[in-house]
Amino acid sequence: MEALTKHPAEILILLFLIVTFLQSGIDKLTDWKGNVSFIKGHFKGSPLRNSVPLLLSIVLVTEIVASLFMIYGIYELVFDGITTFALYGIELSALTLIFLLIGQRLAKDYAGAMTLTVYFIITILGINLMT
Repeated sequence: MEALTKHPAEILILLFLIVTFLQSGIDKLTDWKGNVSFIKGHFKGSPLRNSVPLLLSIVLVTEIVASLFMIYGIYELVFDGITTFALYGIELSALTLIFLLIGQRLAKDYAGAMTLTVYFIITILGINLMT
């Protein structure tokens, strides 16, 4: 339990990202049709408009896998003092955010792309702390 006092920033960043991505993934799973419909409308004028279900599935998988890695990563950090899975999860989170950024930019949703910056900064900070 020394890790809780030794690595509070790392654990808090992991918890923040777990809540962010796990909630997003669960939302996609529980309201798949609603999400696909919303995203199709969002991307109606972009080159991605015909690939929404496939691309949304990729984002869903990366969100869930990143969350699972980070959950295990907290366990690993607290009990073994290592950051291997936490780092994998945070790196996958960063990749997911880049996927989302590409989509927002192609949809010309610049305000939406800008909001991803906050998440990306926290993610990069997490990567920096874990290495």
